[in-house]
Amino acid sequence: MQRKKVVETSKDQFKIESKPSPNFTAGRKGNKIIAIVDHITAGLMPGCLSWMCNPVAKASAHYLVTRQGKIYQLVKDADTAWHAGAVNRPNWALYSGGNPNHCTLGIEHEGYREQSGDGNLTEMQYQASLWLHKQLINKYNLPIDDNHILGHYRIDSVNRPNCPGPNFPWNQLFNDLKREDDDMFAKLKLDTNVDLPEVKVKLNGALKDKCVLLNVDNRDTTYIPAVILRDIGIDVTWDNATKTVIIGK
Repeated sequence: MQRKKVVETSKDQFKIESKPSPNFTAGRKGNKIIAIVDHITAGLMPGCLSWMCNPVAKASAHYLVTRQGKIYQLVKDADTAWHAGAVNRPNWALYSGGNPNHCTLGIEHEGYREQSGDGNLTEMQYQASLWLHKQLINKYNLPIDDNHILGHYRIDSVNRPNCPGPNFPWNQLFNDLKREDDDMFAKLKLDTNVDLPEVKVKLNGALKDKCVLLNVDNRDTTYIPAVILRDIGIDVTWDNATKTVIIGK
């Protein structure tokens, strides 16, 4: 379903507000984050937020995106939220057994019956979710495809066949995520057949698993994993003395 943009948003408009939930398991049992799982709640604010912060619920997610476009973080990324642990007839190529919570991030979207319960998000909610997906994709170097960004129904097709809903904007989400990804490479204007001059870029982030986030244009806040440059044959080195990433020879 093609969405009509009825509001204009800014990349600086969204922020993440902490609302800690006691419903989590510390750590991830040594697993890396490999995917984002999207959900729809069974209630509206503030009830859905309160419920996921209630020990009786024994359920949570890492993030909740409201219909007003607010983003709450309930569980730290480094910890295991209780959002998709039950596995029933999964249709997820990356599932290799065990508890999928240990290797995924869970994003809940506020909804209830007619009010977004079918996944038909408000525009502000969609824009906030899109922004959040971008942050997590960049942070954890996740590919933009339906094995790394998926609905809860792909893990539990029996008890959660409609989560996050039949009208959840999957096509628009992937198109918008890939469009920004394409724009990011266009801005680089790098050609592996050209002998590149040395370009120094101040690090914004930290080296982790051979992946850094670079500000490739001082006029905006476009970031890319440096490992991508290595993958296409461009030299990327780290100068620890000046805390600078050097691109090219």
